[in-house]
Amino acid sequence: MKIQTKYLGEVEINEEKIIHFENGIPSFLDEKKFIILPFGEGTPLYILQSVTTPELGFVIVSPFDFFPDYQVKLSDSTIEALGIEAEADVTLFVILTVQDPFTNTTANLQGPVVINSKKQKGKQISLNDPNYTTKHLLIPQAVGQEG
Repeated sequence: MKIQTKYLGEVEINEEKIIHFENGIPSFLDEKKFIILPFGEGTPLYILQSVTTPELGFVIVSPFDFFPDYQVKLSDSTIEALGIEAEADVTLFVILTVQDPFTNTTANLQGPVVINSKKQKGKQISLNDPNYTTKHLLIPQAVGQEG
């Protein structure tokens, strides 16, 4: 199946890899089908691309690549809604707000995207942890640090 994408033009996708968001994504409640596409070779960035709306694509990353201490406790309702049976079936991403320059890019650690990779079901959740906001700098500023 071929789809048009926001960042990559027309791409061929495997329909078995489509992730179903039963309730959509906040602000995009009618968008139920997404696919995760690599942004490019050798980059930790991915695109969470709507299968039905070409102009709707979110830049996402695994939070653990940038925030190794990041922790998420899934609620029983999320586990049930996504049919999660084992921790190994869970993949977690966070949505980026890409800025120019890229060093100003932020990650939404308060609203991770949880995916049951075994059943291709996804959901964006909201964490009630005061340590996480919607705008964490992806690359900490090198003030007084050697890099």
